[in-house]
Amino acid sequence: MGPFAAPKLPSGDRCDVAAQRAEVVTTLTTMTEAHTDVPTLYPPSEAFAAAANATAELYDRADADRLAFWAEQANRLSWDTPFTEVLDWSRAPVAKWFVGGKLNVAYNCVDRHVEAGNGDRVAIHWEGEPVGDERTITYAQLKDEVCKAANALTDLGLVAGDRVAIYMPMVPEAVVAMLACARLGIMHSVVFGGFSASALRARVEDAQAKLVITTDGQYRRGSAVSLKAAVDEAVAGQPSVEHVLVVCRTGIDIDWTEGRDLWWHETVDSASPEHTPEAFDSEQPLFLLYTSGTTGKPKGIMHTSGGYLTQASYTHNYVFDIKPESDVYWCTADIGWVTGHSYIVYGPLSNGATQVVYEGTPASPDEHRHFQVIEKYGVTIYYTAPTLIRTFMKWGRDLAFEHDLSSLRLLGSVGEPINPEAWRWYRLVFGGDEAPIVDTWWQTETGAAMIAPLPGVTVCKPGSAMRPLPGISAKIVDDHGNELPPATEDGEPVTGYLVLDKPWPAMLRGIWGDHERFVETYWSRFADQGWYFAGDGARYGTDGEVWVLGRIDDVMNVSGHRISTAEVESALVGHAGVAEAAVVGASDEHTGQAICAFVILKEHHADMSTAEMVNELRAEVAREISPIAKPREIHVVPELPKTRSGKIMRRLLRDVAEGRELGDTSTLLDPTVFEAIRASKAV
Repeated sequence: MGPFAAPKLPSGDRCDVAAQRAEVVTTLTTMTEAHTDVPTLYPPSEAFAAAANATAELYDRADADRLAFWAEQANRLSWDTPFTEVLDWSRAPVAKWFVGGKLNVAYNCVDRHVEAGNGDRVAIHWEGEPVGDERTITYAQLKDEVCKAANALTDLGLVAGDRVAIYMPMVPEAVVAMLACARLGIMHSVVFGGFSASALRARVEDAQAKLVITTDGQYRRGSAVSLKAAVDEAVAGQPSVEHVLVVCRTGIDIDWTEGRDLWWHETVDSASPEHTPEAFDSEQPLFLLYTSGTTGKPKGIMHTSGGYLTQASYTHNYVFDIKPESDVYWCTADIGWVTGHSYIVYGPLSNGATQVVYEGTPASPDEHRHFQVIEKYGVTIYYTAPTLIRTFMKWGRDLAFEHDLSSLRLLGSVGEPINPEAWRWYRLVFGGDEAPIVDTWWQTETGAAMIAPLPGVTVCKPGSAMRPLPGISAKIVDDHGNELPPATEDGEPVTGYLVLDKPWPAMLRGIWGDHERFVETYWSRFADQGWYFAGDGARYGTDGEVWVLGRIDDVMNVSGHRISTAEVESALVGHAGVAEAAVVGASDEHTGQAICAFVILKEHHADMSTAEMVNELRAEVAREISPIAKPREIHVVPELPKTRSGKIMRRLLRDVAEGRELGDTSTLLDPTVFEAIRASKAV
């Protein structure tokens, strides 16, 4: 055992486990504080590697024949009609994968497991936010519920190609609704339940949704709050919406529109559990998922069936090393984000996994909740965001040591780059310094994980997503498209643009209703080379591993949620007292990035104090977008830095927000403006 290796934790009682973990962490913390080197390389254990789903040979097969490799992964699924061509890239940048093949996504996620004799296997351990509110759903039960929902949607007149908006908390009916849409070839558009009525309205309107599925309310930190009210506001005057289907979750009073509104328990529960799934073309649209854009108008990212499911299923199997017979998997994301689509619904269920779905927040009713859920269900694989890991760090390791986390054998990170300190803390406190960590880089647009370790193969470096997965091709290039060299031991690392230079199965097929924006947003930066530009900066490490550095455009990443500067600026300027606003992202140790706003007020605001105005503006952003978009800081300033052409120089505002020396100010119209801004920021 090396000088920094931790002893194997015993499987004794909880007190012993906690004491052993505390000893390990205390030892390494002491070494860190004494400036003794901590490990920089973390190989998998021999035992983990020996039993892992993936071996190094996976890279070899993919390198030898990439398209044959993807055909092999596609054939892990059940196809009604085999595909005749793996990839048609003749209409780039719109791809067709597994051409000629037909399949049903929901069949692959539910029916085939029941037919294989695994109907009694638990698909979902559902844990409601109120303690004691729980449901266990087997694959056979899930199949019946999905079939009933599919029949109910058909009875409402929905057909393949229609769009359905789903605006729900993390309840089982949300998963059922998604799968019922997939079963019928209907595109679902899931909208995060924390978004405002105006955000929901924009998405319903853009997609021309015929149906909205929601709940009467949702639980937030122990209290029942209305969700239906936001739907009522969002669909008012929307001619496309024919019905609102409502799950009774909290029992609170809600407004009701006869003829439009329908109860789930009256409409779905009475439907037949028998339904024959239709096979759809591999390129049948599966879902829309809206993500922030730099123009302020959300982009409807479009994913299709065969390629998306192939990569979601493949990555879930190999990156998370899933053993369906024994693992209990928990992804803590919300289905309103792409992580919830790929790694709660389609990836795990296509692999026949057993998983935990939790409705509530990590601190409801107190900070022990996640640890209690891990203990209760014997969670073996835990996939969460760096923001939450940093929150746990803030709460302190003693909280974790009160619980037996020894069931955990694999940890995952998603949503933003994870800093090395949080990575090591996560491994030590959650993983007993043994569980591998898979730090995954991907986007709404990529559909599934792209750069990540293979846990039984990769020697990890804390903070790096390591290398592209087998079958994926990515590189880091300079302004001219030249690939950057790996860093040297002594040299300064060079930052470049992270690009994807070959098509991949789960890639987006477009932006809903706006092909020009699709090409301009993702394919114009390196149009000559035909590369997808991810919007992230990155650098190579000394061993050629990838270090993703985050967004380089005007989209901020707050706790893994992508929020555009233009969207927040629009909400601020919508306030009667604001004349102009500029928003930037600044580093934040808890949320990755935080929103910092600089506003110029109109003359008539004098009757309100600055503090009152700031509070009102933060509330305005929460109302217009979401509470997660509330700026951490709002600075009232007399002027904004602009170029001579009138463009706000956000780059310089970022320098101010980060407390850095100002960059190039040569194009600044009035250099003295920063004296006033800094004076305002100091107040």
